[in-house]
Amino acid sequence: MWLLSAVIAASLAVALRYCLYTPLPAAIRQQWKLLLLDDIIKTVIRLAHVMEWLGLGHHVKATRGYSKGLEGTLKKLTAEPGAGYLTVSDATFGGVPVRVCQPPMAGDSRLRRGLLYIHGGGWAYGSAKDGAYDQGSRKISKELHMVVVSVDYRLYPECCFPTPYMDCLTAAKHFLSPEVLAEYSVDPQRVAVSGDSAGGNLAAALAQQIAMDDNMSVKFSVQALIYPILQALDFNTPSYQQNRDMAILNRPVTVKFWLQYLGGDLSLKPHLLANRHSSSAAPELRARLDWTALLDPEFRKDYFPVHGEGHHRMEGILDEIPGLLDVRAAPLLAGPEVLAKCPRAYVMTCEYDVLRDDGLMYARRLGDAGVAVTLEHYRDGFHGCFSLTMWPFTFDVGLRAFAAYVRWLHDNL
Repeated sequence: MWLLSAVIAASLAVALRYCLYTPLPAAIRQQWKLLLLDDIIKTVIRLAHVMEWLGLGHHVKATRGYSKGLEGTLKKLTAEPGAGYLTVSDATFGGVPVRVCQPPMAGDSRLRRGLLYIHGGGWAYGSAKDGAYDQGSRKISKELHMVVVSVDYRLYPECCFPTPYMDCLTAAKHFLSPEVLAEYSVDPQRVAVSGDSAGGNLAAALAQQIAMDDNMSVKFSVQALIYPILQALDFNTPSYQQNRDMAILNRPVTVKFWLQYLGGDLSLKPHLLANRHSSSAAPELRARLDWTALLDPEFRKDYFPVHGEGHHRMEGILDEIPGLLDVRAAPLLAGPEVLAKCPRAYVMTCEYDVLRDDGLMYARRLGDAGVAVTLEHYRDGFHGCFSLTMWPFTFDVGLRAFAAYVRWLHDNL
């Protein structure tokens, strides 16, 4: 029933899209496929809101149910990467659920590389055990002969910050313990942390925390961040303005994700969109995400800062939502002394993504702090493309981005 209703609703959405078609930027290839995917996502979310209105549960949980059903259908039509080669098991690391993908040991019993991966989904969606994340972990494990641990941290609405961060930190410390690394035959000098979008946020925060923790005898060797979301003080950077209505992830949805994650009142969304919350932040903190200084001219283009000052609703907002200034939630706000201790980094950004400038600014600040950084920018990329490598939503830019990521890990870990 869920599949039939979703198909009917998606068909109506596609028909409406045809009548009201607005082309995407010309640089994006396979545009109709992207628009179709965007329509399906929006239709599923609308259906979930209807279910909530009918008293059938929270819309986020309903959306997960629709998505899980669709993914199950597609899974039956596609082979799992590494099937018959990898050992895939579910475990708990410090009480946190994880999925572990292991290749067979080499004949010479050499230690293997390790990767802690954190999925995206706006801190509300996604799972290490389903869909593109499970498929991606299997592919990485097989291609790099690597032990991949993917974290199933708790999500909104069941919880909010700092619980997801603490789940990931607990799993990371467990994995990095010498005993556990030895159990999985992982070389302690070759362990990476990585994630995409909200997972990139958590991965960056973990890289900072572990780097600063003198009690950790093993630390991450590298961090690989895929279009990470890194700050919530400026929702009018050039990329937020340029891509405000972009498919897959637009500007209003991003602000909603932040408010949900930080436990804020959703009625504050218009004020955050206007940057009315940021003027009372300390100048030192605002300088750490000053895109007029941190972005190259080609990305600044002809955009101007939006300060949004002088609104009574915003007095005390930073006290009401302290996570806005917490570096565990907003890693771009970390000081240079913290960044200097971080492991070398890979940062992937996409031109047509509201989060583009977060990644560009972080790469610049890491480099300024003396960290070796590889910046991979896709001029035809859009948010989510890294995970779009499986039928029926296979995108050329996704295949290229995933292959470049694997090559970097191969060469740098």
